[in-house]
Amino acid sequence: MVAALANEGSISRAAQRLTLPQPSLTMQLRRIESALGGPLFVRSNSGISPTVLGERIIPLMVELAARADQIASESSSVSAGVIRVATAEWTPVGLRSELAERLPDVELQTVTLEAALCVQAVSDDAHTACVVPCEEAEDPVRGATADLVSEVIFREPMWLAVPAGHPLAEAELADRARLHSLTWVRHRHGHWFHVMEQKFFGKLELVAPEVVHHAAGQAEVMSWVTGAGAAALVSPTGPLTSGVALVPPEDAVWRKVLLVSRRGAVSPDRLRGIADAVRENYCVLARRVPAYWTWLRCHRGEVRELEDHLDAVASTG
Repeated sequence: MVAALANEGSISRAAQRLTLPQPSLTMQLRRIESALGGPLFVRSNSGISPTVLGERIIPLMVELAARADQIASESSSVSAGVIRVATAEWTPVGLRSELAERLPDVELQTVTLEAALCVQAVSDDAHTACVVPCEEAEDPVRGATADLVSEVIFREPMWLAVPAGHPLAEAELADRARLHSLTWVRHRHGHWFHVMEQKFFGKLELVAPEVVHHAAGQAEVMSWVTGAGAAALVSPTGPLTSGVALVPPEDAVWRKVLLVSRRGAVSPDRLRGIADAVRENYCVLARRVPAYWTWLRCHRGEVRELEDHLDAVASTG
């Protein structure tokens, strides 16, 4: 809290960053200053700045807080025998194997949740960590009631799914003109992927695409691609169906996939193990789609989080 005040130079901005009511933050600061015997900050019209006492005490308090987080993390790494990992919409079977290999000393539990519930489950301490997708500009951790941290596991371009016999099925790139002529199956309103579709159609300047159905997830989307001959925007590594071809579209939109956990609740080594397991499994799934696998290896600079894992999976033959 004190570090946030010092960094922001404003009680209102610090309260916003900490998602606390400003009066509550002011009251906590007064209690700390009372316990220390003097003010840590001087107030002015332009904000707050450290007093002489604050300049000496604040760095020590920040260091103490960091050590407390480290102690909590180390303690959890020894005493916590269960790791619960939530993933959004779909949990590949191979992901559990990758997780188990990297976390051999714990009881591993995995669960699939709606994307909107994943972060809340971690915030409520019902799960240790979650793997959650979102649009690139989105921050699902912002506004959480708990102190959550996140890191980007990987970024991924969304590709076009069409029936295998469709004229676009063999195309190297689906251009804007041909995309405008398609009939679409979309994700339902409220689904996190609906935002991705909106962004994609906006880039295409496609105001009112012809939509035959709004689906609950990618598995259902794929059944409509094959059954109704519709096109769809999909993750190349999501649930796939035979009889579907994936093609990179012009003006592709990207998603990011985050690993979210409570600050200090999981040791850095275990978080690294979870992230590496997801990346490795992602590359295994990507290799199922030859065109996408080739694209990934040719565009390594755009997927830097995956570079080491691309090489590892490629070396397995």
